Amino acid sequence: MEFLLYLAMIPALGLTAQWIAWRTRLPGILLLLLFGMALGHFIEPDVFLQNLTHGNEQAGPILLFPLVSLSVAVIMLEGGLSLNLKELREAGNAAFRLCTIGAIISCAGVTIAAHYLLDFGWRLSLLLGAILVVTGPTVIGPLLRQVRPSKRVATTLKWEGIVIDPIGAVLAVLVFDQLMMHINEPNLWSAALMLLETALVGTGLGIAGGLILAFAFRHYLIPDHLQGIATLAIGLLFFAISDHIASESGLISVTVLGLWLSNSSNLNVESIIEFKENLRTLLIGCLFIVLGSRVNIDEVFALGIPGLIFLAVLILLVRPASVYLSLLGTPLNLREKAFIAGMAPRGIVAAAVSSVFALEMESLPASLAIEDANHLDTVTFLVIFGTVTTYGFTASPLAKMLGLSQQSNDGILIAGADAWTRDLAQEFKKLGLPILLVDTNYNKIAKAKVAGLNAICANILNEHVREDLDLNGIGKLMALTENDEVNSLAVRECQTLFGRANLYQLTFRKQNQHNRRGLTRNLMGRELFEPGLTFSKMDDFHGVGATFKTTTLSENYTYQDFIEHYQNGANLLCVIDEFQKLAINTVEHQLNPTQGQTIIALVSSTVIPDSHEAKK
Repeated sequence: MEFLLYLAMIPALGLTAQWIAWRTRLPGILLLLLFGMALGHFIEPDVFLQNLTHGNEQAGPILLFPLVSLSVAVIMLEGGLSLNLKELREAGNAAFRLCTIGAIISCAGVTIAAHYLLDFGWRLSLLLGAILVVTGPTVIGPLLRQVRPSKRVATTLKWEGIVIDPIGAVLAVLVFDQLMMHINEPNLWSAALMLLETALVGTGLGIAGGLILAFAFRHYLIPDHLQGIATLAIGLLFFAISDHIASESGLISVTVLGLWLSNSSNLNVESIIEFKENLRTLLIGCLFIVLGSRVNIDEVFALGIPGLIFLAVLILLVRPASVYLSLLGTPLNLREKAFIAGMAPRGIVAAAVSSVFALEMESLPASLAIEDANHLDTVTFLVIFGTVTTYGFTASPLAKMLGLSQQSNDGILIAGADAWTRDLAQEFKKLGLPILLVDTNYNKIAKAKVAGLNAICANILNEHVREDLDLNGIGKLMALTENDEVNSLAVRECQTLFGRANLYQLTFRKQNQHNRRGLTRNLMGRELFEPGLTFSKMDDFHGVGATFKTTTLSENYTYQDFIEHYQNGANLLCVIDEFQKLAINTVEHQLNPTQGQTIIALVSSTVIPDSHEAKK
């Protein structure tokens, strides 16, 4: 019963930590580690499992690490599914250099720092250097979604984070095999053969798995509701087979499998990606809680000043050196390189690999024993905790200081570019909000550009169009076309970009509300403005002279005064509060503006000639 309670607490704590991170905009991994350490203060997983198995000291690791490995495989599979080969046109060279030249420089820098600062032997230092080469999509992905830097920077960091994980794991295996298991007879030729075998096995099985799944999906051999499960099952099977043939090649296998599926022509993997994203979120929470609970906080503190100096060297010297040296001659400018140099948090792969090798070194015979081997995972968790904390709090200010990110994500992507939509966009622009209009009508887009608005002639429903949009500073969608079906589809297709809370669309036309030919409400985003304000109503109001008016409320000119001034012919659209945060009025949640706030409203051309205007 106690074990059941322990198992149930892990996902609950993981959910709680990630929910708090979402509400407070704190780094989620940081909170997960803290929650894990807090749990470990009361329940140590290894001791707990040891007691359950009547004193078997190896029970914890034997049960834990295979589950950790499979969970990491799922995370890497989801990472591979997010890679689009078209992104390599602008980020491929930089990502390749970071994963090769940059990885070598990082490994060398960490090795030297560990030897001289932590007083580790050269063998243990090199193993730590190989492990800490990785960064990781589990930490970089959430930070990029929070910061929203320029597209080229975000793409480079995403590719580096996903591709470097299997590279770091394989590098760690090579180092362990040559310097730990064959210390008396290291052989570079055998190491090269081992590397070649690992790469070929992982890549070959990954492609094979991708071909099998792609064939099955294209020929409808697997029903839609089983496609996510089938991808998971085949991915885990090929991961295990690959790892059995060549150690740590499984991470390459699942990454290649995901990459193959996501870039196969005429293959829709959106439902698979959604399934994997939800599973990844659950697994990340559980993994960091469990691995964090295995960390002895006293051992982390015992590293003392040398540990903090080691961490500072990694952040301030090793990462910048690896970035600037590896990116020489690339199109990236100095500001972009500076941001990449300031973004290298370590994640779940570093934690899992270090824990596995720490366990294996404990079982080495006395002739191969390594001094301070028990500190390997402790130092790794210090680096994870320190880098996540540092980069989590500095990434957003650094991006804004370098001009690679907007001050906020209150900008709006607007689907539609009709006359009234363009006028509304002008009001947003006057307030300094980033605006991007997308419409398939060239004449409408041309008029928007003449008016000084940022607009492109494209189809918002086209996946490739959405991937190419510059959404820096934009965090909301307003679907304002005259077609309810297009608006609903735009909301659906943009869910992964902005989240459901930031997706808005106009009220359905009457014929789409009350009969069987209409659309169901579950296809709708947040219903904009006020009840009954359909596209036709907005267009009609605008056509007879109604205008958009931006007004700052004060003690002498309240919102009630504003309403009375326009004979109740004012429709509230948006509110900008004292902190310059944008709130959009919806049918479900009607806003109540107060003094000091700025409102945008659609007002009629008829006003009462009273003294209210003078109060402003």
